[in-house]
Amino acid sequence: MNADDLGQDIPLSTQIRQDIPHSARMYDYFLGGKDHFAVDREAAERVLTVFPTMKTAVWANRGFMQRATRALAERGLSQWLDVGTGIPTSPNLHEVAQSVVPRARVVYADNDPIVLAHSRALMTSTPQGRTAYIHGDVRDPDTILHAPQLTRTLDLGQPVVLSLVALLHFVPDLDEARGIVDRLLKPLPTGSALVLSHATAELDPHGACQVQQIYNQVGTTLKLRPAAEFATFFEGLELLEPGIVPAHRWRPDAEGDAHRLPAGATDADVSFYAGVGIKR
Repeated sequence: MNADDLGQDIPLSTQIRQDIPHSARMYDYFLGGKDHFAVDREAAERVLTVFPTMKTAVWANRGFMQRATRALAERGLSQWLDVGTGIPTSPNLHEVAQSVVPRARVVYADNDPIVLAHSRALMTSTPQGRTAYIHGDVRDPDTILHAPQLTRTLDLGQPVVLSLVALLHFVPDLDEARGIVDRLLKPLPTGSALVLSHATAELDPHGACQVQQIYNQVGTTLKLRPAAEFATFFEGLELLEPGIVPAHRWRPDAEGDAHRLPAGATDADVSFYAGVGIKR
């Protein structure tokens, strides 16, 4: 990655809030990472008291991202736009993609300065490929689409995978969330793909709704959606098999996933829907 592909310079010391929990740092805690503060750990532990399988859920979501990336790379796709990147946790999306297609190019986008800080050290590419980072907000898609790093790294005349993993449940208004997907997909050509996962209360109504309440109490708006609403994000696209399913059931790989998920993990334990669609 070139230095000019790291996005805008941001005074990190004045931007990273340590006094309120942040969803990306809580996610990192659930994954067993080290990039979180006491306030994030406290909020995460509150979640675990009402939804003890949250660590299973986030690993299932992470496994889905890796399998979807690998599957699309095996279909011949070689470009990714990953929005809502989160704190890097190896293997990152570009590592998975480039393990199949070494020339793969990946643009990451996130609005959290702590993610920007980690992108400088962790988002390194194969010699044949390339990675870049955009500091942009998904709720203002043009900050991503108009960023020079995007067109310097990706050829928008060729298919691109748009990855929005565990992101849209932080956009509470369904019409706004659908508008974000439509805006980001619009400039991408035929053959591009959409990779989505989303938290839901359908599979464990009691536990998941308590999780939603905790996130909302600590200042992060979380909107859980049923499968019928999740499916609307894929309107006009061709869903790949097996369609919309709980995240751990999207083309499960026993060898790749067994060490992450406990034996007998249920749909309720995961409470994430996932799907992949192709633009025709």
